[in-house]
Amino acid sequence: MNLILWLLGSFVILGKVEGVIGPATASYVHRVIELSEKEEAEALILLLDTPGGLDEAMREIVKDELNSKIPIVVYVHPSGARDASAGVFITLAAHIAAMTPGTNIGAAHPVAISPGREDREGKTEETMIKKAREDAAAYIRSIAEKRNRNARWAEKAVRESASVTAEEALRLKIIDLVVPTVDELLEKIHGKEVSLPMGTKKLNTKNAEKKNVPMSPREEFLKIISNPNVAYILFIVGLYGLIFEIRSPGGIFPGLLGALCLILAFYSFQTLPINYAGVALIILGIAMFVMEVLTPTYGPLTIGGIVSMSLGSMMLIKSEANFLQISKPIIFAVVGTTALFLLFALGAVAKVMRKKPTTGKEGLIGGIGKALSDITQEEGKVFIRGEYWNAVAEEKIKKGSLVEVIEVKGLTLKVKKKEV
Repeated sequence: MNLILWLLGSFVILGKVEGVIGPATASYVHRVIELSEKEEAEALILLLDTPGGLDEAMREIVKDELNSKIPIVVYVHPSGARDASAGVFITLAAHIAAMTPGTNIGAAHPVAISPGREDREGKTEETMIKKAREDAAAYIRSIAEKRNRNARWAEKAVRESASVTAEEALRLKIIDLVVPTVDELLEKIHGKEVSLPMGTKKLNTKNAEKKNVPMSPREEFLKIISNPNVAYILFIVGLYGLIFEIRSPGGIFPGLLGALCLILAFYSFQTLPINYAGVALIILGIAMFVMEVLTPTYGPLTIGGIVSMSLGSMMLIKSEANFLQISKPIIFAVVGTTALFLLFALGAVAKVMRKKPTTGKEGLIGGIGKALSDITQEEGKVFIRGEYWNAVAEEKIKKGSLVEVIEVKGLTLKVKKKEV
């Protein structure tokens, strides 16, 4: 079978790994490896461009690479792409590692799911970070040694955030090739031998057909909602949806939308290093906004809500990795929009409170009517707002005069003559 494929030509499968490495990415890589094995592809080429990612997702991908039944080529591409943090582990675990000129590799600091958390012995955060660093250093060294790559530099990438260009990586024997295009890559790796669990395989990739396998809609969706900015917005929208439903029962749509957004947000939170003190501060801030609307204090609760929500938003992600931080403009936009909406709501409430009543007894006071008879201190008739009323006045008012209501006593209006 292999001889036939060699003679007739072959095909390779191209996969693309972009952005933060997370559960959706790990699921995608696992799927394309299985597909490549099932279809007996000559090799799987993963085009890589990543700032890093989560430790657990990275280890799932590395495990799949090390146990793959087909050759896996990781190619940092295109020019300008980077291979940082978790991406370094993935590159070193490949059977063949290649880079495009103008790319870089290094700073291998995978992010733990819950960094800073104390262990069962009550270890401090500093001790836990040190343990994680030592574990990552040993892990990357074992990967590099298995693939006969520069283990010393790999360990340095973890401990000292070492980073090098594509040309330097080739010189240091971190990678195998520096090539500008996929076609040239296929030509360069043609005839190379790689070690697989089932034995050694000689690659037949010259003029190989390329089959692209993109992420499925489900994987794309899960990747999008795992973005810290998207997770944050889903969380805020979910809270407001539930608040609107509670304030106006029966709307249904706000409640359903809120519940759906919260479920998606908490799914995302499971894949991110969340600081739940930040979650609590955001909820407290929104609670202050709600209390301000219900019991206006015209200042203190609004200021407290803005401060609490801002601090909670900035504390929400417990990680120093820039790619996992919530964008500051998004935080300012969300908090600012909330505050502006609150001020608008309070302004509307204050306006209604200052507005003169137009119905009931209070609505009659100040109203202008016409005397239908002479009005004295004992009796009289007026016509006002389409209704006939009994009326009295301290001074006699002649029939036909315009009158102004100054008081309502039961079914009798106390009026005075309206000066024209």
